[in-house]
Amino acid sequence: MFWTLLLALILLLLLQAQLLVCLHELRASLTSVTSATPSGTSNASALQRLPGAIIIGVRKGGTRALLEMLNLHPDVEVAKNEIHYFNLDENFRKGLDWYRAQMPITLPGQLTVEKTPGYFTAPLAPKRIWATNPAVKLLLIIRDPAERLVSDYTQVLHNRIQQNKPYQPLEELLLSQGHINPKYKALQRSFYYQHLARWLELFPREQMHIVDGEALIRNPFPELQKAEKFLELPPQIKPDNFYFNVTKGFYCMLSAGHDKCLDESKGRPHAPLSNEAFQKLCRYLRVPNQIFFRMVGQRFDWC
Repeated sequence: MFWTLLLALILLLLLQAQLLVCLHELRASLTSVTSATPSGTSNASALQRLPGAIIIGVRKGGTRALLEMLNLHPDVEVAKNEIHYFNLDENFRKGLDWYRAQMPITLPGQLTVEKTPGYFTAPLAPKRIWATNPAVKLLLIIRDPAERLVSDYTQVLHNRIQQNKPYQPLEELLLSQGHINPKYKALQRSFYYQHLARWLELFPREQMHIVDGEALIRNPFPELQKAEKFLELPPQIKPDNFYFNVTKGFYCMLSAGHDKCLDESKGRPHAPLSNEAFQKLCRYLRVPNQIFFRMVGQRFDWC
């Protein structure tokens, strides 16, 4: 009997010690969350929330610039990395809890924004996003599709050179026997109207905001004003949040005395393409562009 009681006492002491360790870890965790939460707010309300707005594309259209500029707004928190949840099956299978876990911590009233330019051209992305949140706001930033194609190739070329992989010149991929090759993937990504049609089957036009990527680079503030209005955010971004960096050749951001420029991959010189081939590309895209203009109710000064 004595040994039974002694063993029970030892087990009780062990359990008590384990409980103290758990309480200590919980207290440390709560302290960490509290330190990351603005004073005067409840840490219980700081959560990872699903995005209320998604930048869906286009690839090489200025999605990173738009995301970083929106992040200047105090009521916006952004996912730092491209999530690729709705366009990659291996990520989509991980489920909604995994997707939520990729989001930043926000407070009530703040807007979570994520961007993955691969969503725009992914056939299943519109249905998956609509099924997750049919009220989500969509931002589509576009640029001249011919320029976008050259920029698309330039990025792939840079990556292949870094990895010591072989590559074909752009003109060989774009042209086949002197004519535009419609099977070239970068060209297919520039048929904006084809991809947009899938989104408009589910989402009303007023739920999607079109951002002029070229205008954003030339003068960011007016485009950010329009985006703030679309996202129903109080106007907080100011003209003095931007300054032109002569060395880089584009605008950088300034907030709370700190400046931030996009990384060196932005503004990279385009891969060579003859003027003749570029003009063929422009002519080839003329009709697809006109269809897109009618769909969005806007015209753009493209080649």
